[in-house]
Amino acid sequence: MDVANNLEDAIADAGGAHTMLWESQSPPIVSTPVTPEFTNWRDEQLAWRRGAVLFDQSHHMADLNIKGPDALKLIRDTAVNSVEYFPVDAAKQYVAVNADGELIGDNILFRNEEDEFQAVGIPPSINWLQYHAETGGYDIDIWRHNPSYGRVGNPVVYRYEVQGPGAMDVIREVLGEEPPTVKFFHGTRFTIAGKTVRALRHGMAGEPGFEFVGPWADRDAVIGAILEAGAKHGLVEVGGRAYLTNSLESGWLPRPLPAFYSGESTADFRKWLSASDIDANVSLGGSFFSPNLEDYYLSPYDAGYGRVIKFDHDFIGREALEQQVESGRAAARRKVTLAWDGDDTEKAFGSMFQEGPGAKFINLPIAHYATYHYDRVESPAGELKGLSLHTGYSANFRSMLSIATVDAEFAEPGTEVAVVWGEATPSSKVAVEDHVQVKIRATVNPAPIDLNARSNYRKN
Repeated sequence: MDVANNLEDAIADAGGAHTMLWESQSPPIVSTPVTPEFTNWRDEQLAWRRGAVLFDQSHHMADLNIKGPDALKLIRDTAVNSVEYFPVDAAKQYVAVNADGELIGDNILFRNEEDEFQAVGIPPSINWLQYHAETGGYDIDIWRHNPSYGRVGNPVVYRYEVQGPGAMDVIREVLGEEPPTVKFFHGTRFTIAGKTVRALRHGMAGEPGFEFVGPWADRDAVIGAILEAGAKHGLVEVGGRAYLTNSLESGWLPRPLPAFYSGESTADFRKWLSASDIDANVSLGGSFFSPNLEDYYLSPYDAGYGRVIKFDHDFIGREALEQQVESGRAAARRKVTLAWDGDDTEKAFGSMFQEGPGAKFINLPIAHYATYHYDRVESPAGELKGLSLHTGYSANFRSMLSIATVDAEFAEPGTEVAVVWGEATPSSKVAVEDHVQVKIRATVNPAPIDLNARSNYRKN
């Protein structure tokens, strides 16, 4: 049998994109060199609401550096965001869609210099940008650096974040002076341990803080100085397990299925993407099942990105998104946070101690058993009313939470719904044991569920 050369070949060999993804043997979450727990993931979660924490973001994201006269043009052509205001040292949440207006994904895009940008995120949107950079005839140079699980050797840059109510105390200590006032998602440059550090005003769980970036060779000196300063203010290092849950509280949807596994508009991309790439070796699972892969794709409006879409420039998918607005499709669903009923969750978890197949095991703190996890959200009458895509436990809210997109009439806070947990017919995925589906009641909350993340921290 011939070895597939690209994603299109791999899909054909599997008998279709849905089959390839649904029966994939790839693990749901790939481990990185980040320590899983420095203390325990519950206390580490609590710490980002009570004091100051340190996140290590150096290993799980891909980096794409874009430099040259056409760098901004590439971004303008592929992003739903406006780039009319984009100063040096600032960042944007870059969002891309395909020509049909379906979501490819997002990343954080830094403007390092007038003609130099760096896109940082999980692979889908990075691959999408790289594809257009290489095939679009742009006058640019690019370099790519994969996450630690997709390469050999150290990262090119370190990336750390200090955040929480006590973050500024730590930053003040390490700088030896009052930190400058910097607007959200704007940047500055610090000197720490004699090293120049790029600093972005950011806050991943809705609390104030800065993200620090610099050459990997400077990492030990910089992180050593931060830890020394932090020891005076109770700084808590957050491990990989807790880190994956902060988006449950901040309302970010980390892994909607990128809309390039099917459809004519993305066929050339699939032929470009290597069959060995991370995006060709991922899995799809959950209680929602449809052989029509397009049923898994989201509009950016479904994922809460309507606020960043700007029709002040031409970009891939603009016409399709304008049609979504005109038809009402853009307002059909809303992003929400679901708080799972404690009694129902306890019963499902406790079924592992009973005779016979019980509920699908609920892993903690992140419950996913596929790379792209889609669970049915139903009305009390059992009608499909949305999709739950990101699930885990929050010690701050003492609840299982999930980020979902639901029909507008079910999006009001306080609305009662049910999440269907487990596959109707267990697939062959390695993380899926014999089990039965269960329904777990849930209450609709805003996204972000945290009031500060929802209302204040972008203003700080």
